[in-house]
Parts: sequence; C-alpha cells; structure tokens
Amino acid sequence: MGQKVHPYGFRLGVNQDWRAKWYASKGYARFLLDDLKLRRVVDDKCAGGAVSRVDIERSGDEVYLTLYSGRPGILIGRGGQNVEALKSDLEKATGDKIRLTIREVEHPELEAPLVARSIAGRLEERIPFRRAMRQAAFRTMQAGAKGVKIMCRGRLGGLEIARTETVRQGQMPLHKLRANVDYGVAEAHTLMGLIGIKVWIYKGDIVPEAKEKSATAETGEVPQGT
Repeated sequence: MGQKVHPYGFRLGVNQDWRAKWYASKGYARFLLDDLKLRRVVDDKCAGGAVSRVDIERSGDEVYLTLYSGRPGILIGRGGQNVEALKSDLEKATGDKIRLTIREVEHPELEAPLVARSIAGRLEERIPFRRAMRQAAFRTMQAGAKGVKIMCRGRLGGLEIARTETVRQGQMPLHKLRANVDYGVAEAHTLMGLIGIKVWIYKGDIVPEAKEKSATAETGEVPQGT
C-alpha cells in the first residue's frame, strides 16, 4: 500500500496557512474540541450555503470565525436573519462570543470541497457517475485550473462489488511543494450505499520572491556570473 499525504498538510507553512490561528499554554484540549464543535455546526446549518473553508482565530475571550462561501446570500438571508441564527447556534455550542464574517468565493469551480459536494449531489439525483465526473472536470478546467483529478469509490452503478473510478485532466503535481493544490472530500448517500468523492485541483505554482533580487535591488550590486 502506498503512503498517502494530505496535499494541504504537506504544504502547510510553505504556501498554505493554518485554518486555526491561536495559541494556548493551558486548555489546549478544550479549544480543540470547541473548534470541532464550531465546524460541525457550520456543516449542519450551512449545508446549502456552499461553504468551502472555515477559518478560526482566537483573541482573548472572543472567537473570530470566517466562512468562505460560494452562496453568501443564502447564508446571510433577508435582513441578516440567517446570520444571527447561525451566530446564536455557534455561541450555544461553545459558550464563547462569536464574531462571524462571511466572504464570497469568486470562482466556486476552483474550490475542491465545492466541486466534490456538487458531484455528490448529482450522484444522489441518480446521474451516471461518469457523466457527473467528466462534467465537473470540464467546468473546473474551463474556470482556469491547470489540472484536476476526481476519484469516486463505492458501489458505482449499483454493482455489488465496490470499485474505484478516476478522471484526470491536465497536470497534477503531488510532490512539488510550491504547487497550489486544493483538496476536498464529500460523501454521496445513495440507495446502494455511500460513495466517496475526492477532488484535487491544481491552480498553478506559488513562487516566492528571490532573496538575491531583493538584496541586489537595495545595494545596487550586480550578482556574479552575469
């Protein structure tokens, strides 16, 4: 069996930032459980809001929660009713004061969690899995991605034996640290059982600025070998 590494954790600290930003010398376990509770409430209450990412930041006694959504209008609701209801549910779950912020995702087709959930929804509507996977991959490539990989696993097509089907388009560098690879997982609840969907989206490389260029720009020296 091959050793699998999460694309996000593999590049954490290189070109990916932490989703939870806080430090605790005491009470670390409680804060960690509170973060899990907050994420579960968001998953339960914002199922139709197309939430792709949840960032948590703690400062003092307040918790700053940022939701990145492809449908911010649904989360906000008329006059902000849905936001207030969600905020009250989050505060009841942890007992902390919540500062809630909702930001819009410009290109939902380039967000791997949203693509995986859309495929899961189509499979639950009894759309053929190959068609759903190919259409999702085509839309992702049309949105500007450099590569996409979609994997579905389960009783595909209603067969008795579970199997795995994969669709690949473009490039997918899994070992390059500077590659900006987004990853998402979803489950489709069908009559024949659960079908797992995994999506990788390659958006390009994040190249840091060279230190030598910045140093020469400040001093005005010409590097050797030129």
